[in-house]
Amino acid sequence: MPVKKKEKIQCDSNIVHEEIVRRVGQKMPSEEALYDLAELFKVFGDSTRIKIIWALFEEEMCVCDIAHLLNMTHSAISHQLRVLKQARLVRPRREGKNMYYSLDDQHIEEIFHQGLIHINE
Repeated sequence: MPVKKKEKIQCDSNIVHEEIVRRVGQKMPSEEALYDLAELFKVFGDSTRIKIIWALFEEEMCVCDIAHLLNMTHSAISHQLRVLKQARLVRPRREGKNMYYSLDDQHIEEIFHQGLIHINE
């Protein structure tokens, strides 16, 4: 099987298209917003957290239920739920001594499904 050469991507011109750069620069979100977006995508970068999110699409669940579903320890699930909570992806609800978790809002499901659509293309 022949080895393909890597295509080198570069701009052979030193001409800057000032108008394009200006327009894009005006629309670009702030550094802080882009940093926060990168952090959000990092949270989606863990398969355990993805499994938890998927489960919470279906039903509000407690740590015990999620741990049993994913065959993991309560401690491991609690750690991942803490990360998801800090990223505002899940929210807790106390009922007596039990804490139940659900997705924080509809956006999470939309982000998740858009990712699935992309990888399935």
